[in-house]
Amino acid sequence: MSAQPITNGCLLIAEPFLGDPNFERSVVLVCDHNEEGTFGLVLNQIAQVKLNDVLTDEMYHDYSLYVGGPVQQNTLHYIHRLGHTVDESIELPNGLYWSGNFERLRQLINAGAVKESDVRFFVGYSGWSGGQLADEMAQNAWIVTQADSNYIFDTPSDQFWRGILRQMGGQYRVLSHYPVDPRLN
Repeated sequence: MSAQPITNGCLLIAEPFLGDPNFERSVVLVCDHNEEGTFGLVLNQIAQVKLNDVLTDEMYHDYSLYVGGPVQQNTLHYIHRLGHTVDESIELPNGLYWSGNFERLRQLINAGAVKESDVRFFVGYSGWSGGQLADEMAQNAWIVTQADSNYIFDTPSDQFWRGILRQMGGQYRVLSHYPVDPRLN
């Protein structure tokens, strides 16, 4: 259904009939895509715990925590729009940054220099081995679009999937109204 190529910084939007409970109504930010595989973070699955619940050294400000995907849920990842203020950040398109020096980010947060709306933390990630995502694309499991940092950080997670499809318009706007369980329609 989507003709856009998968690139670092793009979004993968789960088709409404994907059938995988790990990715139901998910929007995944692709952080790294190459022939060896793909690494991404689910943007709209908020965790039941907060950031300080998973850290050994608490931060002064407790942030929301998201489930980045089903792989290695004992790992912590983050994206932000702080630029290279966070050393060693990896720049993605459209004002997005992935990872970086965590101690520097912790210092900025504890100093009150970072708003929660500028950084998002994740436990776990979404991963595909080489060719696996291409196979899913051939099965029309994902829609590909470009990411916008303002949309990512400023849109409530419960409105994310539907909102991005509406924003895309046309046939995607129609998909945004597809019920979670069509039998209940």
